[in-house]
Amino acid sequence: MVTPAYWQGKRVLVTGGAGFLGSNLCHALAGMGARVTALDAMMPDGGASARNLEGAGVLLVRGDIRDTELHSLCEGIDVLFNMAAQTSHMGGQKDPVADIAINAVAQVRLIGVMREAAPKAIVVHASTRQFYGRPRSLPVDELHPVNPPDANGVSKWAGEQYWLLENRVLHRPVVSLRLTNCYGPRLRIRDARQTFLGIWIRRVLESEPFEVWGGAQLRDLTYVDDVTSAFLMAAEQSGKSEVSGQVFNIGGSPPISLLDLAAKLIAANGGEGRFETREFPADRAPIDIGSYAADDRAFRHATGWAPAIDLDQGLKLSLDWYRQRLADYL
Repeated sequence: MVTPAYWQGKRVLVTGGAGFLGSNLCHALAGMGARVTALDAMMPDGGASARNLEGAGVLLVRGDIRDTELHSLCEGIDVLFNMAAQTSHMGGQKDPVADIAINAVAQVRLIGVMREAAPKAIVVHASTRQFYGRPRSLPVDELHPVNPPDANGVSKWAGEQYWLLENRVLHRPVVSLRLTNCYGPRLRIRDARQTFLGIWIRRVLESEPFEVWGGAQLRDLTYVDDVTSAFLMAAEQSGKSEVSGQVFNIGGSPPISLLDLAAKLIAANGGEGRFETREFPADRAPIDIGSYAADDRAFRHATGWAPAIDLDQGLKLSLDWYRQRLADYL
């Protein structure tokens, strides 16, 4: 369980703080009395939006970790939640130089500043299951070979490893959480840049058909409140030897095929909605990982975390939230 008293008065920096995961984390932290700064480049192709932070009571600083002045933002912080990243797989393929500039080079820059400005701060790094590539077997645990299928996976892997090096060399408490498909309020839904489920939600609420590519492949999904609690618990327990310096998979609901997920989304919308199946586009097929399900028993055992929102409930909560705000997120 998250310990609200732990966060009272804590100074926290959330990079990527106006994005989907970062903004939900900011709301939770501020609600527990933390002093929160959200740093975000507000890149138009990402998921960041100032409206994501409305009512949170946090300071939003617009800046890119590649070139913004970081020292004053990091000075004296207690915890860094490092959510800033370029996450587009196709974007990484098209421009790998920009991809690695954000996901690796800028991470080294941030690490250097943190050494000077906040040498004892806890770091929880947002990572990805994309490292594993096409799984050899399911579910995938942390010992699965790393075989990134695209440039974005390579750059994110490098960024994660630089942070873990901070733990091994300087003994900074660092935890990296490798996430699967995350969904819920504040997700980018106007297109499929953040996740396929975003555009599915939009189409269902607009009473338009959505596309299912393939359909048989399995995915596990994590509701954003459960992701938030995982990050908070990782920080709170980072002093434990079985947590500090570790990488953990974060899963969620049991794996489900995309076809069954599409049916569940329609059911969560009161039975309203329809979809069409199609083959995977030729440019995306080579980097698709096929079926994936996380083995997250290590994190559950180390921290006591467990997802609280099942898939049916999470889909309904998501649709209800966007139904009241659809125009704001298009």
